Amino acid sequence: MPFSGKYTHAIVRGVPAAVGQQERAAEVEKENPTPGSQLDVAKLHRQLGVYTGILRQKLGLQVIELPASEEPGLPRSLCVEDIVVVHGDTALLTRPWDPIRRKEVETVKNVLEELKLRVFEVTDEKATLDGSDVFFTGREFFVGISKWTNHKGAEYVADAFKDFTVSIVHIPEPHHLKSFCSMGGPSTIVIGSSEVARKAIKAMEELTDYQYHKLSVPDDAAANCIYARVGNKSNTLVHRTAEEFSESSKAFKKLPDYTLIPASCTEVAKLGAALSSCSILINKKF
Repeated sequence: MPFSGKYTHAIVRGVPAAVGQQERAAEVEKENPTPGSQLDVAKLHRQLGVYTGILRQKLGLQVIELPASEEPGLPRSLCVEDIVVVHGDTALLTRPWDPIRRKEVETVKNVLEELKLRVFEVTDEKATLDGSDVFFTGREFFVGISKWTNHKGAEYVADAFKDFTVSIVHIPEPHHLKSFCSMGGPSTIVIGSSEVARKAIKAMEELTDYQYHKLSVPDDAAANCIYARVGNKSNTLVHRTAEEFSESSKAFKKLPDYTLIPASCTEVAKLGAALSSCSILINKKF
């Protein structure tokens, strides 16, 4: 079935104390699309506040706000999407490549259990899996084999979501699969224009039995969006702002009858993360 974009809940996490300290600055800068730029912590708080407001007020979701991590060494703990893969009533807790980030799993697990989801965990010590490498189209899963995620991690996705085909796509460092793609509608994949993005979408097209529409945007980072159905008919797309990516922003206006909601993500991007990284979206059937 096509990608529904229907959600009831969103989990977000506050800005961690460690984010201003940049203990892991060397690793962060490696992924940073604008190396050398200084992280503005106050601006990060404002942008995350606006983002949370969009989820709650524009998309109508019940937002669960996890407390910010006070533990040193976790500047990316606000990127909660890495910690779990959710579809329907099934949640797969991941095993992040970065060992220190595995400390984030327990807090997310507690919330998922409170929501009464079926919770699975990656337990193999040789497996690594980041949620940002898992791309669900509504019909199938693609898992990016990357610096962050290996084949054993991908096997856990296949085991947890047995009703769907799970295919792997090789992604070069330092990218995650969802660094340059997302669903932009029931059958539409938004894809960036870099060589890495073009190779990835070609691989996905060769692996799938389905026909997807493609919306290409000039900037890879702008291709990571949040598509949601609000009410019965409203197609809504949360995307990066025109101030950040003016040409990509114009491309979204080609989508017919969409409510377009720009959300600034400059400071999260300095942590090597994307727009979707800051939330776990859940469609809970009551």
